[in-house]
Amino acid sequence: MPMFVQAGLWGLLAASGLLIGAAIAVAAHPKLSHRVIAAVMGFGGGVLLAVLSVDLMEKAFADGGPTAAIAGFLLGATVFSTANWLLAQHGAKHRNRCGGCVRQPSEAQHAGSGMAIAVGALLDGIPESLVIGLSLVGGEKIGWGLIAGFFLANIPQGLSSAAGMKQAERSSVYVFAVWTGIPLLSGLAAAIGYLALGSAAPAVGGAILAFAAGGVLAMLAETMIPEAFEDAQPFIGVITVVGFLVAFLLIKTQV
Repeated sequence: MPMFVQAGLWGLLAASGLLIGAAIAVAAHPKLSHRVIAAVMGFGGGVLLAVLSVDLMEKAFADGGPTAAIAGFLLGATVFSTANWLLAQHGAKHRNRCGGCVRQPSEAQHAGSGMAIAVGALLDGIPESLVIGLSLVGGEKIGWGLIAGFFLANIPQGLSSAAGMKQAERSSVYVFAVWTGIPLLSGLAAAIGYLALGSAAPAVGGAILAFAAGGVLAMLAETMIPEAFEDAQPFIGVITVVGFLVAFLLIKTQV
């Protein structure tokens, strides 16, 4: 099987956690409590922190050196935050929110917010797709700990965002269209990332890994952490630490 196809399939698998989370949200609506969702988001945040610090940035420093890694990391965060700010002007600011004082706007409250939220959901997944595509460059075998980490972190994102969509009175057709389309596009992005970056020099690859890591961390800070810690249940910090530990062990024990 061609490597770019493998990259696409791995990207699809990792992003399929979004669809699973969305399906749970739709099935449980409106009985799913915000505190449960916040706990799951905290767990997912801990998973992403481990993937970033233990896997991505370590590889970025090893492949590209400190200068490329630092520059790529800061640039990735800046690009994501800028794109996220632009989308926020069109109603996507709270796309991963579903409770507390802040919720997603309905289409009646903010015309065009539905499309902006869908684009924002895709934006959240692009850095992960880049990482997956790069991980297969040079015929390398992808670490299942990385895929498992992204998959686990995507479940709470799909769960919280889909729950917010239902609270904003968006139809189940819209919800499933978004969360079916995003994994498919994420898989495509991973395949394109492999094809576009497969011949890049190691230093360039390291910088791009760091770029993706910066984007993921900015996404975590701007869209996941606020939902996890607003009106959170007791010991949300411990739940986040458990998420970190699970991903840490998955990455460190992978063969």
